[in-house]
Amino acid sequence: MSTLRTTMLLAAMTALFMGVGFLIGGTGGMMIAFLVAAGTNLFSYWNADKMVLSMNRAVEVNAKNAPEFHAIVEALAKQAGLPMPKTYLIDNPQPNAFATGRNPENAAVAASTGLLERLSHEEVAAVMAHELAHIQHRDTLTMTIVATLAGAISMLGNFAFFFGGSRDNNNPFGFVGVLVAMLVAPFAAMIVQMAVSRTREYEADRRGAEIVGNPLWLASALDKIARGAERIRNPDAERNPATAHLFIINPLHGERMDSLFSTHPNTDNRIAALQAMARDMAGLQPAPRQAPTPEPIEELPADAEQGPWGKAARPTQPTKPAKPKANPWGRNPTGPKGPWS
Repeated sequence: MSTLRTTMLLAAMTALFMGVGFLIGGTGGMMIAFLVAAGTNLFSYWNADKMVLSMNRAVEVNAKNAPEFHAIVEALAKQAGLPMPKTYLIDNPQPNAFATGRNPENAAVAASTGLLERLSHEEVAAVMAHELAHIQHRDTLTMTIVATLAGAISMLGNFAFFFGGSRDNNNPFGFVGVLVAMLVAPFAAMIVQMAVSRTREYEADRRGAEIVGNPLWLASALDKIARGAERIRNPDAERNPATAHLFIINPLHGERMDSLFSTHPNTDNRIAALQAMARDMAGLQPAPRQAPTPEPIEELPADAEQGPWGKAARPTQPTKPAKPKANPWGRNPTGPKGPWS
């Protein structure tokens, strides 16, 4: 069923791409658009994961230079019945993560150093379980190809005026067709892209919670990541906004998470769904939802244990904010330091 749905989605995006070509250049433009769409799909299938990782300057890590992070992903992949994906780290203070790859056998997960430094061990595990759920559902290929086609459609729309203004082309709709290609097609592609992303985020939240065994860990992680994304800029994501929907939380600075045109569902709604799931798993009656208690993410006590390997214990006496550490794991007593140390 998932394969059929993916095939239908890609066919719809290709048809939209061909429609834009027809509005711009008639039958000839439609055939050219079909060839471009086929080439784009083929290129995305083999190379989109490498492009996304390169855009975010992700560095591959392993059991030697990131033993604890690698062990988390390895244990979760085994729990989910998936092959071990490649693991990457992004040297960025904004807490976030994404998955990519054309299939479970050729997949990768990436987390930012900010995620490892600011979330607990359980929360990091929940986030990576969410990303593994995307891999298991084969969302990574679908969303990457949809993003590529949506970008190509927008590009055609931007150049429609120049391509469609000649009297020599075979455009049956004239300037009206050009205007439709310029205004409506990019908007339609954006709507399809957002609908795909929003639906799959809810599904990955549920499956990720099942893999890790506790929905509340992911609910807490989403709250922290959302507040971090609002306060901390991600320059690489800002330069490549077409990849924003791949992240667990929209990485674009100041993006309204409840916007009609957001690439992600409302974070509070995702948290509420996870809390309801936790009540169902515990066999409890529904209770009024309480919003997570905000925690200052940029003012951690100097002697508090940070990152996924500590308990994030708070001292009884307030202290000065801790300085950023060069080691991206917060602390790493079991192995060599990370690649940016």
